[in-house]
Amino acid sequence: MKLILVLCCVAVSGSAPRGRRFDNEKLFRVTPENDNEVKFIKYLDNLMKLDFWKPKYAYNITPKTEVYFHADAQQSNVIVELLKQEKMKYRIVFHDLQKAVENQFNKGQKSKKVATRYHEWKEIAVWAYSISLKYPNLASLVQIGETYEGRPMLVLKIGNQKAKKGIFLECGIHAREWISPAFCQWFVTEALRTYEKDKVMTKLLDSMTFHVLPVFNVDGYVYTWTNDRFWRKNRAPTVKDECTGTDLNRNFNVSWNGIDFDKTPCSSSYAGSAPESEPETEAVSSYIRANLSSLKAYISVHSFSQLLLFPYGYKEEEAPDHKELEQIAKSAVKALESLYNTTYTYGSIFSTIYPVSGSSIDWTYDLGIKYSFVFELRDEGNYGFLLPEHDIQPTCKETMLAVKEIASYVADQDF
Repeated sequence: MKLILVLCCVAVSGSAPRGRRFDNEKLFRVTPENDNEVKFIKYLDNLMKLDFWKPKYAYNITPKTEVYFHADAQQSNVIVELLKQEKMKYRIVFHDLQKAVENQFNKGQKSKKVATRYHEWKEIAVWAYSISLKYPNLASLVQIGETYEGRPMLVLKIGNQKAKKGIFLECGIHAREWISPAFCQWFVTEALRTYEKDKVMTKLLDSMTFHVLPVFNVDGYVYTWTNDRFWRKNRAPTVKDECTGTDLNRNFNVSWNGIDFDKTPCSSSYAGSAPESEPETEAVSSYIRANLSSLKAYISVHSFSQLLLFPYGYKEEEAPDHKELEQIAKSAVKALESLYNTTYTYGSIFSTIYPVSGSSIDWTYDLGIKYSFVFELRDEGNYGFLLPEHDIQPTCKETMLAVKEIASYVADQDF
């Protein structure tokens, strides 16, 4: 009876985040046509410190690149006038970002499905414990460490608990990317629900263990609900008192701090004071090393842009297994697109988006986990980090097909 009550409580959640408001703040989309327009956007950033959503850095902007950035209300009025003055084409995606934040939720609607709503951390933790109790033969829960603020980092082990093959599924490393933890919940729920009903999933759960981390950056995720919906990093202090947080996906011990911009503590992509300086990164790294003999794939889930990427991110050189990874990505994207015709691009991180150092999948790949991939889920910019709840189900259903494609390939390999 307690389990049923817990699941009901988790399923009906969904209320707008508290804390900072974004009244009349705007999200802009600009596509610079030439180098002069690129320079102008960089000038605006230098002047106003814009919050770039895509690409992440001003120095990655090139002609014909779609650029999304968020500006506060006062800045927005000035930006509009300056863009008009420069005769640059632009679109205001959200005229009032606060309304967009509130509209992310399905107001007045209650769903019995856990993964069709966004959930606060406490609810996700309760859900994880309930899963391990409901499916004792297929699921177990382990705490792999604690966050800076003392919250548990929980991994659900789904499938054959004694399997010699495993896949690590990582969600929520960037706090504001809410669709990522929603997918991990969806994956676990659907995998267990369809066991002995779906042939592919049954084979996968019988032959391997999925290690699912539903929220990597727990403190940051909590902060997006209580203080700032668009927070990205963890919540640990830095060498500058006024700057908080490290980008956990820049904190792994692979070409650490190889990009100058990441060395600034106030940067949203600050790489930390040293490799694995953050308790969250250290916990995941230690767990991966402890299970390295069985882990054959690592899948990281992000948003947004509709991409499936693989190493390398820290250098232009192709990975030794580039052709194989590219073929797997191609097959996974084909499976994903077969459901709703959602268009995805695939390729190496460096060549497809921009250089990245200290990322989780570059680290796992160099550690010996050949099948390391990262998804950037829906959408391409119409909602960005504010993907509405009504898009959770289709996003997760199509992504599930891609993950099953990757997992099936790994399951068929002889190691």
